[in-house]
Amino acid sequence: MAAATGLSASRRFLRGRIRTGLIRSRNSLIPAIQMTVCAVGAYAFAEYVLGHSGPLFAATSSLIALGFSRDPRLRRVVEVGLGCTIGIAVGDLLLHWLGSGIWQAAVVLLFSILLARFLDSGSIFTTQLGLQSLLVVLLPAPAGGPFTRSLDAVVGGLCALLVTILIPKDPRREPRRDVQKLLHELAEVLRECATALSDSDSTQAWHALIRGRNCQPLVDSMRQTLRASGEVATLSPAYRRHKDELDRLEQSLDFIDLALRNSRVFARRLTSAINHAALSDDATENIAEVLQETAAAIDELSLGLAETHDGVRRAHLRTARQDLSGIALRLHPKLLEVQRLEGETVVMLFRPLMVDLLEATGMDSREARDVLPAL
Repeated sequence: MAAATGLSASRRFLRGRIRTGLIRSRNSLIPAIQMTVCAVGAYAFAEYVLGHSGPLFAATSSLIALGFSRDPRLRRVVEVGLGCTIGIAVGDLLLHWLGSGIWQAAVVLLFSILLARFLDSGSIFTTQLGLQSLLVVLLPAPAGGPFTRSLDAVVGGLCALLVTILIPKDPRREPRRDVQKLLHELAEVLRECATALSDSDSTQAWHALIRGRNCQPLVDSMRQTLRASGEVATLSPAYRRHKDELDRLEQSLDFIDLALRNSRVFARRLTSAINHAALSDDATENIAEVLQETAAAIDELSLGLAETHDGVRRAHLRTARQDLSGIALRLHPKLLEVQRLEGETVVMLFRPLMVDLLEATGMDSREARDVLPAL
């Protein structure tokens, strides 16, 4: 029986892995074609135009510079070119002083890695500098001299940059997907808090806090994506008109980040309030209703920020703004029938979160604060 259960679980796992792999491969088809054309083109240019023999670094540097990373491509191009050039210079200099051999290679590699970390924090820069200095010591120099590899790397990087400019992907696609994922998590944090209140379950409120904490990598990832997308929009004439939209998304992300931080503070205080029975039945029902309605408004905000059509986006944002404003007008302890001080603290901590969400819809900060009832 146990063997049959294990076999069934293994089949489900394999089916899931195959399905995920096929989806990932399908979504990567266009970037893969671009990387292939770019790498082969860079190799051909270095070999047939520049006359270099076996210019592997032209192909490899273009692959590294394009890649599937969210890091900005311009930075990767610069890291590859500079890393190769400095690495070759360091390797050649140390080779002249120390000679060639295994222990010399170890000394050169250690020194190169430490030098790269001193100069820049980029992982690609460190890898390229260390690799090039090591190859200078271990391998014979190519026919054109040691810096031929550096020129090949620059050719590959420039080819990658050209592909980025001429055949870019829509820079808004990934940020839109990221903001939907982020706002979904924020809405779920508030829904878990509402359920915890209704069930008087402090453990579930603590789980909401943990879920909120786990959102920080999503925020960092979206910031990285926005940097890369802003770079594409700046370089590519086809998408330059979308720079303002990306800037607005970045501003909204700042407020969403603040809202997530405030949700964690709120969930932690809510855990204590549930443990100490600080809320009456009426107050519990009212606050849980506010949390559910706020989560629904966040779903509307998510639709607005991720929408491609300008008119539809404005309509969703307007609806989210109206819904959040209506909720904000009720955020007063007396209106929510909160009587004890610890319960009042819960309401007070939710007010700045509401201001952050209103600002994420595009509302002015002073106007957002004025929506809240005076204390």
